[in-house]
Amino acid sequence: MSTKHFFADAPSLVIQHLTALVEANPALRLIADDRVVYDPAHDPSTLSIVSGGGSGHEPAWSGLVGKGLLAAAVNGPIFGSPSAKQVVTGIESVPSDKGSIIVITNYTGDRLHFGLALEKVRAKYPGKQFAILAATDDVALGRKRTGAVGRRGLAGNILVLKVLGGAAAAGVSFDKAVAVGTAINANTVTIGSSLDHCHVPGRQNHETLPDDVLILGMGIHNEPGLRKLSPLPTIQELLSEMVRYLVDPNDEERAYVKFDKGDDVVLLINNFGGLSALETGAITYQTLDVLKKEWDIAPIRVFSDSFESSLNGPGFSATLLNLTKAAAELGVPTAEVIAYLDAPTTAPSFPKPYRASSAASVNGTSNGVAKETTSAAEVDRPDFTADSKLIESMLRKACTRAIDSEPSLTKWDMIMGDGDCGDGVKAVSTAILKLLDAKPVSNSILGALELVGEAVDDMGGTLGAIFGILVAALATAVTRRATAGKLEMTPAIWGECAHEALASLMTHTAAREGDRTVMDVLIPFCNSLYKSKDLATAVQAAKNAAEGTWDMKPKFGRATYVTGGDDDGRIPPDPGAWAVYEMVEGLLEGSA
Repeated sequence: MSTKHFFADAPSLVIQHLTALVEANPALRLIADDRVVYDPAHDPSTLSIVSGGGSGHEPAWSGLVGKGLLAAAVNGPIFGSPSAKQVVTGIESVPSDKGSIIVITNYTGDRLHFGLALEKVRAKYPGKQFAILAATDDVALGRKRTGAVGRRGLAGNILVLKVLGGAAAAGVSFDKAVAVGTAINANTVTIGSSLDHCHVPGRQNHETLPDDVLILGMGIHNEPGLRKLSPLPTIQELLSEMVRYLVDPNDEERAYVKFDKGDDVVLLINNFGGLSALETGAITYQTLDVLKKEWDIAPIRVFSDSFESSLNGPGFSATLLNLTKAAAELGVPTAEVIAYLDAPTTAPSFPKPYRASSAASVNGTSNGVAKETTSAAEVDRPDFTADSKLIESMLRKACTRAIDSEPSLTKWDMIMGDGDCGDGVKAVSTAILKLLDAKPVSNSILGALELVGEAVDDMGGTLGAIFGILVAALATAVTRRATAGKLEMTPAIWGECAHEALASLMTHTAAREGDRTVMDVLIPFCNSLYKSKDLATAVQAAKNAAEGTWDMKPKFGRATYVTGGDDDGRIPPDPGAWAVYEMVEGLLEGSA
């Protein structure tokens, strides 16, 4: 794994990459503010297929935008989900009279943010059809370890997208397209392996593997996977075991798809980003050899490239799609599904010949969809007040503590997740401080919540969705209690509002205390504030809860796939929970 990079600032890479992508492919457009790449020539009489997720997986997903594949792609921060606001922009950039299908990979942040966006567009466009399909092709961890969380989404989603894109271009109905995507996903299996973890530019804490160790079952966000193999097996030995996990009908944990003699099967070999084209080709050759010799499977289509990378990860994944079984579930000839897969596409990163679009330019700005802006002028509305200097002091101290905690949050998240928690917390805290610097804060409680909400709206990842829902629900609770007289906000009213906001948040996530998530601190903090009507008491409850997440077994999110701990064998505290504690501790310090 290379730890040297030409760029030290990881967040800036995303927009630079997307800008370069549309410059090199003038048939595409970019909405820079929301990091959405879309096809301006998309025909609204056909279905819109929209996808996206965290950046760092290029060319997925923006490189797959084009006729016959994606209508739009939404890009989050590195390894973090885009916000619901971004997703709504992506859906709105490619309107369809027939309906929109949003394809995501099965990770908690994506489910929350894309799910929230789905609810927003359904409410905004009654009568329009929208659906979400979650790709769940990973077999490495098996049924017992994935449990209620479900299987991870890996590079198999590329085949789901390609078949769906071909079906949409063929003019199928909304309901049939949903059925097609569901059947393809259900008959797709993937497993990955890697020689090491990838390295995120600008990030200081990275786990590395010894030279004689590889990870079998590696995910695409630095997740440790199924198990470590040492000494290194030969490529033939490794592929033999990987293929067995994909096709063995006697493996009760992983026999998700049945492969019978004569079935039409697709093979996709995906480079995680750190292998040469030479090695990727050789891995493909060896995989075909294992499939034929050990399982009598001869794929009718073979795709070999970097489709869904893990930055510079020195690894790969192997995917099998059983077209025969998918067609049988749909009740159509296999040839029909193959035709969808083979349909031409103009997407720049799908390995098929394509012809550049000559679509006429669209009206509006060169940056894509024109946006209406609303005035930020103050309006006379029910509200509560507090001393403006006190509000600013509390917000600044909360953000400063959160920023100072970033190294620890990142270190802990690298052990149990993908390492993006610290970056996300630091980014949103920095954004709030910049907003405070740009405009003096007023004595309006709702104004302060809107300022925080503005920063959180651009925060990706699971934590961003949780914060976004909580802040929005808190504003609703404040408004419900406010009067035109703008009364002073008291700790008792704060407690009532926090209690109500927490109840709203809990309708959107099944995570509770003891699951080792951010809820382990949010729940006791809000409940304590409601009961005690005292911020110091609530902060102490938050501190006790955050410390209680040490060695707590995770039950939600990517951490559920992890079995290890730090160098001492301990499971570190949940970084999201700890971040919330740091923030509320800062609020208390700022109020002194």
